[in-house]
Amino acid sequence: MEVTAHGGLSRYFGDPEETIMEHTKDHKLLHGTPHDPYLDSQRPAGAAQCPHCTAVYHGGHWHWPDADTAAALPAHTCPACRRIADGAEAGRLVLSGGFVSAHRSEIISLLQHTEAREKSEHPLERLIALRDEGETLIVTTTGTHLANRMGHALEAAWDGTCTYRYNDSEVYLDVTWQRN
Repeated sequence: MEVTAHGGLSRYFGDPEETIMEHTKDHKLLHGTPHDPYLDSQRPAGAAQCPHCTAVYHGGHWHWPDADTAAALPAHTCPACRRIADGAEAGRLVLSGGFVSAHRSEIISLLQHTEAREKSEHPLERLIALRDEGETLIVTTTGTHLANRMGHALEAAWDGTCTYRYNDSEVYLDVTWQRN
């Protein structure tokens, strides 16, 4: 499915044999919730703490530790740290155009600020890497929400053309942003 910033929701016609997926309440009723192997597999049985980032799993969710968090929780690597170690992004932004090379440092600053805000409330939404491929900047993230938020932040700051394409299972988001 493809979502464009200025054109609203449009359909992505991939393989003609595939069913076109739309964002509707009925979709979740008919197809269930998306299956993300990093969230669904290796879920801790009880409370746990990630030895890499210190995020705490409790009550079915990952949170940042607070003052009341016990220091002796069992170690369990969180899904975001597993994605980073595996290089398995859930979101990817491809930024291109003359504006990107001319304003690279400001763009990177905006992306890092957006990540810091998102990560402060959602420990599983993190930046994996920023890399240059010629005149293009590639950004990879551990979650779809961060990739989506970064695309919207770029649009709000500098306009440009942004498209959002989810895979059929809605666990991967490919965002392209272009401005000359």
